Amino acid sequence: MDCPSPSGSLPTGEGGGRGRSPLYLVALSGGADSVCLLLAMKRLGYTIEAIHCNFHLRGAESDRDEEFCKHLCEREQIPFHTVHFDTQSYAEVHKVSIEMAARELRYGYFEQLRKAIDAEAILVAHHMNDSVETLLMNLIRGTGIHGLQGIKPRNGNIIRPLLCVSRKEIVEWLGEIGQDYVTDSTNLEDDVTRNKLRLNIIPILEQINPAASENIAKTALRIVEAGKVFDDSMNGIVEDLTLGSTDDWVAIDKEKLQVSPSKEYALHTILSPYHFSPAQIEEIALSDYSQSGKTWESSTHQLVVDRKALLLRKRDEEERRSFRIPEIGTYVILETKEKTERISIKEVIVDDVFKISKEHDTVTLDAEKVRFPLTIRRVEKGDRFIPFGMKGSKLISDYLTDRKKNAFEKQKQLVLLDANDNVLWLVGERPDARCCITENTIKALTIRYFK
Repeated sequence: MDCPSPSGSLPTGEGGGRGRSPLYLVALSGGADSVCLLLAMKRLGYTIEAIHCNFHLRGAESDRDEEFCKHLCEREQIPFHTVHFDTQSYAEVHKVSIEMAARELRYGYFEQLRKAIDAEAILVAHHMNDSVETLLMNLIRGTGIHGLQGIKPRNGNIIRPLLCVSRKEIVEWLGEIGQDYVTDSTNLEDDVTRNKLRLNIIPILEQINPAASENIAKTALRIVEAGKVFDDSMNGIVEDLTLGSTDDWVAIDKEKLQVSPSKEYALHTILSPYHFSPAQIEEIALSDYSQSGKTWESSTHQLVVDRKALLLRKRDEEERRSFRIPEIGTYVILETKEKTERISIKEVIVDDVFKISKEHDTVTLDAEKVRFPLTIRRVEKGDRFIPFGMKGSKLISDYLTDRKKNAFEKQKQLVLLDANDNVLWLVGERPDARCCITENTIKALTIRYFK
């Protein structure tokens, strides 16, 4: 079969025409796959160094693997790096599976070492059968078009040169050159999904068709090509669905989404990078979006139904409590890693040079009409005020709707209240008419809210 190309990720041996031969790190476990990769790269003329991870999960067998890799690299005169991990403790502390702990530790250290020695990339020995197993695992769990593409030849600084080679071909080549390797005994136990597929399911498929694995791998390559067409088309659809965006939110056109060629796939393209699960995306796709304010949340983001759009934003993790302002002065009302918010209150004399501020973040009020302590908080249901320039009171929620504010903007809106809980200022919008400057005002309060 044809090899999948890692997009020109590996230049030819002896440096690929560059002034200095690029250095590659080879992940070496001691198993047949990684031993094959190490020796093949050396024979092809690449400059390589080996890296071995001892996860201390298999007792003496883990130490045996490390010694094997060390002696192999000494014999081949290949620089050898090794690192030891307390994988069990890491998994417990971070509340992840042993498999995920080993993955995070392994790839984290790979990248750390790559930067330290200025290596071009990290080479890992996933082969065709691994890609087939990954495709079948994704299929069993439920997946979209990308999950049917198997393992990528390149992912960032990770390159997989052996994806076009089968496990059988690897073992046969090692036999031809008389090279031994170690066997991880846990790979022979059908106690995890991947091992069950490798030991039980795939052999049955190959009884039906001896070329089953190769044909599945070929299908994955065809899906990769189909995926490029799909992604290009879907990117155009997503761009058309996007009404607008800011640093805080993205608006998705509800009407266009309803008539999209595939509403669920469009939502999957938009929402999956923000950790919405397939089950959530399916539920969102089935909604008619008639219930304004309806909300779905992922671990990091929030999706809200608004009047004309679905609004997506990062979840607000800050604890926004009411802040009491006892007297004139400058106060830090919120401080997080990402931002600091302050409010400044000054008293000034209304004389011939006095001017009412027209800045949106500043309000000028009649000092005699303001009773301390003040409170600044987010808008709550039922809040009312008399907007300056208007007659009669109005629900703040209605005022914000008239101002075309979306659901997220309404949720974040701040109000400044006096000691009697009367609204003085809809922050950044408009003051209450009852406390504004008049021709009889002697002293004014200049109040500024700023980030």
